[in-house]
Amino acid sequence: MTILHADLDSFYASVEQRDDPRLRGRPVLVGGGVVLAASYEAKARGVRTPMGLAAARALCPEAIVVPPRMSAYSEASKRVFEVFRDTTPLVEGISIDEAFLDVSGLRRIRGGPEEIAATLREQVRERVGLPITVGVAATKFLAKVASGVGKPDGLLVVPVGGELEFLHPLPVERLWGVGPVTAAKLRERQILTVGHVARVGEAALVAMLGAGAGRHLHALAHNHDPRRVRVGKRRGSIGSQNALGRGPHTYEEVDAVLAALVDRVARRMRAAGRPGRTVMLRLRFGDYTRATRSRSLVKATMSTRTILDTARLLLTAARPLIAQRGITLVGVAVGNLDGGGAVQPELPFDDPHDDGLDSALDAIRDRFGSSSVTRAARLGRDLHQAAPLLPD
Repeated sequence: MTILHADLDSFYASVEQRDDPRLRGRPVLVGGGVVLAASYEAKARGVRTPMGLAAARALCPEAIVVPPRMSAYSEASKRVFEVFRDTTPLVEGISIDEAFLDVSGLRRIRGGPEEIAATLREQVRERVGLPITVGVAATKFLAKVASGVGKPDGLLVVPVGGELEFLHPLPVERLWGVGPVTAAKLRERQILTVGHVARVGEAALVAMLGAGAGRHLHALAHNHDPRRVRVGKRRGSIGSQNALGRGPHTYEEVDAVLAALVDRVARRMRAAGRPGRTVMLRLRFGDYTRATRSRSLVKATMSTRTILDTARLLLTAARPLIAQRGITLVGVAVGNLDGGGAVQPELPFDDPHDDGLDSALDAIRDRFGSSSVTRAARLGRDLHQAAPLLPD
């Protein structure tokens, strides 16, 4: 099996530099209160996402800040995915700016993996005008690692038989699932590289990190990843979030943002025909710590009212933490999605007016735009533009 991981470089910022020649070669920040994307010129100065704009300006005073243009990013993504599908029919999108491509059966018609990857990069540059990095390997995990190491605007092939030689010297943070907390636990025990993880027994990793994480990291450190590229894979959850910025925020303001996010999420669920059973609330506090709270429903739903009532219960439970730490971001997602679109009513039957109201509002927003109808509590407080997503 030969897999490519294709990943656009600093996607939002690259689109801005492509469309405005004055921005090329200069540090560019895309965002408002929070940096959504930074060009590599800005990243070289230490700017990262989702850093606050004030902190980013302190690191890179000469940076040019541009507002996001989600429609331009969505259009660029569609054109890039056309290049992917012209390369191979086996494409698994991960996000709007990256995908896995299985090119195992293309040697006779398109050449070897490195040749295919080089052609793909040229096609993205010629047809869309954007830089892209491609990693090539025998597993999805290693292809993604290779693209990360090969950035920016690079091509990195991990040769068959040389997988562990490439993988083991890398820092533990290159393993999928190793974030700051897990990395700190490993580094406390002088486990600094993937090779160190590979030399630790599975049982010891399980004792350190728990059964799921320990077995997962043990497998990856030995490049055991049997997953194939899956075409048409449906997302496991549908969600949205909104950065609030630093500073005090009243509970009423946070609740109004939550209600607007639920409107957005429930509308996407109905458009995709994906009722869900688990409502999740995501919070980022003033000290940049995060928390996720969830509650599962008895039956799947696409009802705005049901999802909002559940999300508000979770927000109320988190209110003491919000008061103590402050809040800079709120998000809501619905998981455990069904695929059929049908929702089985229970006795007593749901209020039929709810479905009618949801349908009427969806129709108005489809015709006149998502901002044509809004909640009174949101007047004068627009949500940030929703990031473009792959189809639900």
